[in-house]
Amino acid sequence: MTVDTSPGHAARADIAARFERLPVSRWHVTVRLVVGVVTFFEAFDQLLIAYALPELRQEWHLSDTDTTTVLTIGSLGMLVGALLSGRLADRIGRVKVIALCVGISGLSSLALAACETVTPFMALRFVQGLAIGGEVPVAATFISEITRSFKRGRFVLLYELVFPAGLTVGAVVAAWVVPALGWRWMFVIAAVPGLLCYLVQRTVPESPRWLAEHGRETEAAAVMADIEAKVERSTGRPLPPVPPPAAPATPHVPEQARDESAPPKASSPATEAELAATGLRALFTGRYRRRTLMVCALWFTGYFVNYGITSWLPTIYENHYKLSLSDALLYSTVTSSAGLVGCVIVALTVDRLGRRATVSVFLGGAAAMLVTLALLGANTPVQVLVWSSLAAMFNFGANICLYLYTPELYPTRSRALGSSIGGALNRLGIILGPLFVGMVYASGSIPWVFAMLSGVALAGSVVAALFAVETANRPLEEISP
Repeated sequence: MTVDTSPGHAARADIAARFERLPVSRWHVTVRLVVGVVTFFEAFDQLLIAYALPELRQEWHLSDTDTTTVLTIGSLGMLVGALLSGRLADRIGRVKVIALCVGISGLSSLALAACETVTPFMALRFVQGLAIGGEVPVAATFISEITRSFKRGRFVLLYELVFPAGLTVGAVVAAWVVPALGWRWMFVIAAVPGLLCYLVQRTVPESPRWLAEHGRETEAAAVMADIEAKVERSTGRPLPPVPPPAAPATPHVPEQARDESAPPKASSPATEAELAATGLRALFTGRYRRRTLMVCALWFTGYFVNYGITSWLPTIYENHYKLSLSDALLYSTVTSSAGLVGCVIVALTVDRLGRRATVSVFLGGAAAMLVTLALLGANTPVQVLVWSSLAAMFNFGANICLYLYTPELYPTRSRALGSSIGGALNRLGIILGPLFVGMVYASGSIPWVFAMLSGVALAGSVVAALFAVETANRPLEEISP
């Protein structure tokens, strides 16, 4: 093992220590709100296709193959966007990439509303997917980098709640707008938030951790000083002193909470190979190889199950159980709302339970609900509604934890790329989940759909239990040197 002696090490350590002693303040909440609104509408955009699909099938006379392609082409764009955005954010900055993605997504949504045939619609869904897939992991990376380690889970996941909230609100709005006004108006509504790209650039500072990592030490210090001044003004109290440079950055923990929240023993220093590795190689060097394989498995299994359920539910309710369009959308909305409940539970408990237990238990819970539905036979739409909603509560809870957990597992020099690799496997799961569900559904066996999804969720639960590294209440630089 070796200690990082690069020229910028002192600046990076100083920025980390200064963040660790910042109390949560109005500044944190404001930044979280601005970035959160952006992520909310990206989620809103992402799920619209599932609710527009029943109308699109009729209007454009889509076959089952066409329907599956329309459903998955946006996810393919998200996969590519996640891969590209992580590398780009590690090179040019987090905030620039977030703003760029928001602008592209808004313009694409407006163009989608004007489409008259399926071919340009699919092309635009791919472009919009690039933007959505690019924004979400980079935003999660940014929020992690401006947060101290003590109760980081709650702070980050209260931000991340905006994503399932966006899915839920999208479902609620679509359940009313699509039957009343048609699918085009949903995309018109989704285009309005593209204007937020300007707000992001004006109000959100670049990550000081990223600036210091890229040798922009003077700029990093200036941004950090501005943040500290805003935190002091909002709290009305002087900040705690910065720990000495030689001391490891430890969380500033209120006295009454120190005993139960003390961070675990520090990780070993980075090896020369880990410090020298760049790009994708950095994610598969030393300790990061196992972490990368583990988070890829968790992102894939979690979102395979998530979108295997949610993307097909409106169509299954309408075609298999012969519900009306409005009832099919209403039932699907209940399932999305149950998923949001699971996310809230995780946000409030993840710092106490830990990341490993949270992901493993919640994926295991989803597996149990789905296999129960399969064994019961999925005979009625109410039966599917109840058990799929319970499964969504567990599954959404596990998945939202990954947005917190993945950025913690990588150093600043490759954090956005690591998060985007997880995001790419997320998109692969989003693509393959609906494809496999579509194949099993085409055979006419609804119980086997849920049995298959249960097996995938169980696999993810086992991976988390055996291979996850605990990161709760530990500084980023300690977890990932």
